[in-house]
Amino acid sequence: MSAEFDRKIHTTLADANLQLAIYTATGRLKEKRVESVSDSVLPDYQELRTQANAIKKHAIENLDHYLEEFERNVEAHGGKVVYCKDGTEVADFVLALAKERRAQLIVKSKSMTTEEIDLNERLEHHGLESVETDLGEYILQLAHERPYHIVAPALHKTRYDVAEIFTRRLKIPNEIVIEKQTAIARGVLREKFLAADIGISGANFLVADSGAVVIVENEGNARLTTSAPKIHIAIAGIEKVIPRAQDVVTFLKLLARSATGQLLSVYTSFLSGPRRPGEIDGPDEFYVVLLDNGRTKLLPDRSKRESLYCIRCGACLNTCPVYRKIGGHSFPWVYSGPIGAIITPQFMGVAHEPGLPFASSLCGACGEVCPVKIDIPKILLELRSEVKKSETREKQNRLEKLAFRAFAWLMTHPRLYEMAGRIAAAMAPPGDGAWIRSVPAPLNVAPVKAWLSQRDLPPPPARSFRQLWRER
Repeated sequence: MSAEFDRKIHTTLADANLQLAIYTATGRLKEKRVESVSDSVLPDYQELRTQANAIKKHAIENLDHYLEEFERNVEAHGGKVVYCKDGTEVADFVLALAKERRAQLIVKSKSMTTEEIDLNERLEHHGLESVETDLGEYILQLAHERPYHIVAPALHKTRYDVAEIFTRRLKIPNEIVIEKQTAIARGVLREKFLAADIGISGANFLVADSGAVVIVENEGNARLTTSAPKIHIAIAGIEKVIPRAQDVVTFLKLLARSATGQLLSVYTSFLSGPRRPGEIDGPDEFYVVLLDNGRTKLLPDRSKRESLYCIRCGACLNTCPVYRKIGGHSFPWVYSGPIGAIITPQFMGVAHEPGLPFASSLCGACGEVCPVKIDIPKILLELRSEVKKSETREKQNRLEKLAFRAFAWLMTHPRLYEMAGRIAAAMAPPGDGAWIRSVPAPLNVAPVKAWLSQRDLPPPPARSFRQLWRER
């Protein structure tokens, strides 16, 4: 684990107000999800998960075919598809188009893909104004922060934090009433929508057989972003493509329930080209930017490429005991929580933050709630193995390696394991295990001391599991 990763974690853990905000918000989302997928509300929930997994598996295994089909259908409706290798190519395309059309103002709806490539910063560096129109994203843009959560980007901000940000950046009196804060933001953003030259959105799904871009939202800002300006640019990762329009139904039943506990999001838009003759609104030009940015590196690995099945619902963050303690900004990239712990090392290399795959208790909760059945714990273990293989022999702790080898040997000899357990139980003093921290070196070796700095050693039970099993 890098010093910066460790520092951010401890800073978050030490902030009691932040801890309360994270735990309360994620707990509320977690409880709503449980209610919305219960047997009484959605009896075929597990079947839908299996179906969603199969659809994504098929789409990823035939990605080239469906991307080409999607491109043909977008162009058949008057739109244009642009393939980009990375964030630089995306920015270059947007900047060139803006220069050609003499555009100055861009409005954006919520998009983790554009956060991934730092699009706002790239555009502003070249003199373009790019404004986030999702309320949470707008608050964070004013605060110069990146999203804290995939679905609820400003989850860590209280209304008092928002009031201070609005006062400082918008030069208005301090306002702590949430409804009034929303009205303030709406008033500013409506003027931006009316003046914008270009609207940029993300995409929840790309439908191959119709060329439609599907956008799911709750605030209506995406509809204004994609219809008010004369130019609409949808930026999406190549993994967002799905084969058929009828497949969207499966994912819509799962997405909102997994994200916020809603049965369905407030707005679901299907966009498939510029405004047709006779239509009163919509853009004159329609572009879909398909971004790689490391995604194709995952395709050769059959076991780990299921990371690309992710539909960015955030359910794994809400249920993860680690995310709920260390928060979103502790993570080294825009993707946080369990999904961030598996896609960041794959997109950017395990050396980017070697400690990331280890930021997990491996409790399995993330895999249980994932609506598309990504086996996150299994991928974490594979990435941990890659991290260890990438380390040089000098960096590896020889004593730790020896201890694990001895433990592995002991675990494969049941009688010796049972005997060792009895000896340890007989020798251990009573209590919660805190005694071991006071044992002087060299008996209290560094790995043991470090391990016990964050957890207690439970007292040995009166009878082992093996004894209880024999007496059952």
